[in-house]
Amino acid sequence: MQFSERRNITRWIIIATSFVIVSLILWNTYSFFQIFKNEERIKMEHWALAQKKINTDDLNADLELPLAIIQDPRIPIVLALNDSIISTTNIDKSIVEDKVKLKDFLDKLKLQNDPIVMKISKSKSQYLYYGDSSLLNKLKYYPVALLLIIFLFAAVVYNFYKSTKMATQNKLWAGMAKETAHQIGTPLSSLIGWLEIMKADNVDETTVSEIEKDINRLQTITERFSKIGSEPVLEVKDVIEETHNSFDYLKSRFSNQVTFSFTAPNEPIFVSLNPALHSWTIENLMKNAIDAMKGRGSLSIAIENDGHHIKINVTDSGKGIPKNQFRRVFEPGFTTKKRGWGLGLSLTKRIVEEYHNGKIKVLHSEIGKGTTMQILYKKAK
Repeated sequence: MQFSERRNITRWIIIATSFVIVSLILWNTYSFFQIFKNEERIKMEHWALAQKKINTDDLNADLELPLAIIQDPRIPIVLALNDSIISTTNIDKSIVEDKVKLKDFLDKLKLQNDPIVMKISKSKSQYLYYGDSSLLNKLKYYPVALLLIIFLFAAVVYNFYKSTKMATQNKLWAGMAKETAHQIGTPLSSLIGWLEIMKADNVDETTVSEIEKDINRLQTITERFSKIGSEPVLEVKDVIEETHNSFDYLKSRFSNQVTFSFTAPNEPIFVSLNPALHSWTIENLMKNAIDAMKGRGSLSIAIENDGHHIKINVTDSGKGIPKNQFRRVFEPGFTTKKRGWGLGLSLTKRIVEEYHNGKIKVLHSEIGKGTTMQILYKKAK
């Protein structure tokens, strides 16, 4: 508990420190922007004085310095006498030659900076309108670029943290699954021994048979849990027979309010699969379908062979799935039931796609009418 609290405190300290650093960088960027803007203002005031000196001095005056000053700026400039434009500097020729574009450009300059007023006479004044230099314009976008880089870096760190956490959780779940299988193994061995005693004592054959089925079922469950987190061994099996076995087991354990049907080709179809995990897949889909129907309706499994792939369609007459949730139903933790962990379809997807190199998807679903889930396997060569 203390370790968890310390880790949370450390996390908040890192977040707060990062926020302070980002704030300082943005504040410094804004300060630099204002400094450069003020320097450009001073430069343009010098430009205005130089222009005024050129306009007012006689021809014999030394104009070398004023001329050098007015040629130096790389800043867009519009010089106007009252409302009439006199000259332009560092402005694209296509804008200067188009009066409408030039007027629009002048309006933008007026928004960027206050004009510098040069008194020519009592009744005449020249107005120097100028825009921001290319350097200043680049500096405007620097904070945006910085924030984008920080955001991308944070996303990478978050993804790394999340994937590390998920990997740790997966190891934990795998370890718990193996430990569960180990714990079930001891009483299961004892039950097998008691079953043999019941057979020797000539206990009712039907009772013994049903108990034997449940013991076999427990053995299958134990085998499934023991395979989590390890690479399963695939065998070339008849997918029709393996699917039908799981179908029959569940069919006998649900009420008569569910109508079951199974259709498949007459000849065997061989697929590389792990029998225990494939059985788990079929049972997960069937249980999910029965839950969707609230224990009443029709459930069918149809196996098709198109020559290259084997399709297993599990169809129910349940409440259906909205189209925008077709992908989400396979996400860990996603469930529409009041009770449940939302792991059944996620686990099914992992078994089909990662262990059997197949595909699983919601083939079709209609609200209030039902859903068809499809598993796609490659035929064994």
